[in-house]
Amino acid sequence: MVLRARNLDDPLAGYRAARAQAPLFDVRDVATVGYDELVSESGGIRPAWQELTDCVRERGGPGLDQLRGVVRELVDNDGITTTDSEAEVDAWQLDALPLLLSADDWATLESGVVQRSRLLDAVLTDLYGERRSITSGVLPAPLLYAHPGYLRAARGIAVPGRHQLFLHGCDVSRHPDGGFAVNADWTQAPSGAGYALADRRVIAHAVPDLYERVAPRPASPWAQALRLALIDAAPEAAQEPVVVVLSPGIHSETAFDQAYLASVLGFPLVESADLVVREGKLWMRSLGTLKRVDVVLRRVDADYADPLDLRPDSRLGVVGLVEALRRGAVTVVNTLGSGILESPGIMRFLPELAQLLTGETPELAGARCFWGGIDAERSHLLSRLSTLLIRPVTGGPAIVGPALSAAQRADLAARIEATGWQWVGQELPKFSSAPMDVLPGGLSAGSIGMRLFTVAQRGGYAPMIGGLGYVLARGPAAYSMKTVAAKDVWVRTPDRSTAVSTAPVDLPAITPSPTRAVSSPRVLSDLFWLGRYAERAEFTARLLTVTRERYHEFRYRRDVPGSDCVPVLLTALGEITGSDTGADGDDAEQVAIAPTTLWALTADRHRPGSLAQSVERIGLSARAVRDQMSNDTWMVLAAVERAVLHPGDRGRRRGPLSPPDSKTAGEAYLATAHSQTLSGMLALSGVAAESMVRDVGWTVMDIGKRIERGLGLTALLRATLATARGAETERTVTESALVVCESAVMYRRRTLGKVSVVAIADLVLFDEENPRSLAFQFERLRADLRALPSSTGSTRPERMIEEIATRLRRQDPADLEHLDEDGRRDQLTDLLDTLHADLRELSELIRAAHLALPSGMQPLWGPDERRQMP
Repeated sequence: MVLRARNLDDPLAGYRAARAQAPLFDVRDVATVGYDELVSESGGIRPAWQELTDCVRERGGPGLDQLRGVVRELVDNDGITTTDSEAEVDAWQLDALPLLLSADDWATLESGVVQRSRLLDAVLTDLYGERRSITSGVLPAPLLYAHPGYLRAARGIAVPGRHQLFLHGCDVSRHPDGGFAVNADWTQAPSGAGYALADRRVIAHAVPDLYERVAPRPASPWAQALRLALIDAAPEAAQEPVVVVLSPGIHSETAFDQAYLASVLGFPLVESADLVVREGKLWMRSLGTLKRVDVVLRRVDADYADPLDLRPDSRLGVVGLVEALRRGAVTVVNTLGSGILESPGIMRFLPELAQLLTGETPELAGARCFWGGIDAERSHLLSRLSTLLIRPVTGGPAIVGPALSAAQRADLAARIEATGWQWVGQELPKFSSAPMDVLPGGLSAGSIGMRLFTVAQRGGYAPMIGGLGYVLARGPAAYSMKTVAAKDVWVRTPDRSTAVSTAPVDLPAITPSPTRAVSSPRVLSDLFWLGRYAERAEFTARLLTVTRERYHEFRYRRDVPGSDCVPVLLTALGEITGSDTGADGDDAEQVAIAPTTLWALTADRHRPGSLAQSVERIGLSARAVRDQMSNDTWMVLAAVERAVLHPGDRGRRRGPLSPPDSKTAGEAYLATAHSQTLSGMLALSGVAAESMVRDVGWTVMDIGKRIERGLGLTALLRATLATARGAETERTVTESALVVCESAVMYRRRTLGKVSVVAIADLVLFDEENPRSLAFQFERLRADLRALPSSTGSTRPERMIEEIATRLRRQDPADLEHLDEDGRRDQLTDLLDTLHADLRELSELIRAAHLALPSGMQPLWGPDERRQMP
């Protein structure tokens, strides 16, 4: 059950009363456990939590509601997200109340986790080395060879330095007696460190008064220790080590975690398409050149890391990476094969292995385990199926015993009887409770756990002070570590000024990053499209705004002069976005369905050319290159995504929007979406201009922006000015087009309100001093192309932009007024069509020359159609 506060004026009093009535630990509801982090056995507030209780009382119920909203807004503004199995991006759920640990509790945890990292390192070294654990009979051989985390290809591959286990994540919870226990070890590619660092940033900003009172020990030094450890892990031959973070991509569940950590470390975030093995070495692609890579922080599961030596169906790895590792040409951490330490069989025999390999006993107890390969333990496992976690040693998710039906338990028991060695039973984890403020309605109690992190150093393991706290789901789902929110973990400073940290201090000196000017084609491609989609969203928002305003101006005045501008603008919307706006029918029908058209072109992210589609793809492109973007970017994007994709839902996507029931609500949504997008894109342009380094990435993004602006401008002018119309309609249409081009004010100053195609062309086509003109875009494109590292002054894209600019300069503006016998401005149409096609061709040339990704992987046996890749 979820326990809520009864007294909103004193939320903690309600929390204590509810907890006093709660039963002890019950397997049916994990939210009621024996140990309360906040309230002691005597009913008093524990000293570590005193400042927090004072803060909560001062705020009261309304203050907590406000704090919850502040945290959600900060999470949105920082773009902290998680991705579900259907590739939908959800806002990160973060509890506003931190989890507090006393200095004594942390000393126990720190010592225990550092020792556990050292023990697991010894086990990993032995399993891929001497294998004393196997030959001595301490670890049954099937537990090693049957687990998918053991990679035979990794035998003989060693990480430089004293430690083979580089990064360790450890899930810890508190038992009813107040002691701590380990529930799981994460050694494959531990996730969560980036979230922990981001959570600290959010909570420190949300409750600065509490942060100042408690003054928790900082977690950020661990990131610096990780950075220096990665540099130190390079092969000896590396003079200026190049370090990269290898990610599965933006559809990974923890894509934010990977990108944020990469940005904090200052290392490039790469994907498999960015890397290639040549001559036994690992290289990163960069604008047609290759940059040697020395260290890879791996966030891709090991068996996907190389489709040549490991999984042949992998598209996440690098062909030949294992061979480069065998040659010692590159270091990959965590090392390939480290996932074996996550085996339940290793957890069962870890005390014996620790005694054999190090002569030590684990300080932090692990969950008690029973292996089905031992008769006595198998009998115990079978008799307690309904109260254990059942974990297969051959890999796969844990089976929660309390959640099984009688038939499922009988089926599982039969499987264990048949192949007992394949199963390990683990006692259910126990969790303490602490206040949480995630759910609406006030303070409640939640079951909590922590993920702690260590990184290998020359002299030992350095722990992150604190870690990633989490609130577990109710009921049996908690046993499979399903969470509902994260918590920032605050560690109190020791009272004794003489207290010292056990973190090693023998770190290498800080060196400048040799990857400063490296950008792979994938990264540049995402930045190119980020520039294009941002400009497209701004242009579409302007055109939708103008069209909506003209529709409301004339919808009840269809007989007045100038009202014909509405179908003209709707037709322009259809031609520019590539959507059906009813232009094939008569004008009256097109105007009649205008509200539906405007709604679809704003809110339907599955409709090509819509505003929602552009906004969604801006977010996807930006998240793919998060390590390249300013922090202010996410504050801008969050506001736009809230307004367009999920209004009122605080940053959570739930599929396409449905039209509202009332016209008022629909109009309010359209007005807000259009204005927020426009202001957001202008702000994003400002961030790019004032906060991004003018490197090759910025240049490519600007190229995308200039091409898209040119495409939008030529398409708009052709749709609105190609045909002569009545005087009043012509005036209204041209004014609308100038507003979309952000040139209306200057035009009025120059022409005193006269309608002249020559004057319009002079301003928005030929004026090189107008930042919105076509000539200005061509000038910027020439400068950007010259700034690319591959520029020679005569590359094909450079020659083409010169030809396009020359064609525009040779055009006489006066000729654009010419009308043919059908009342069409034929020369204006021809010019705009030609320039539009040229810009599209230029875009393709740039993509082919600078942004081309590697082609599909060729099977080793050749292009035989009868053979299929798995």
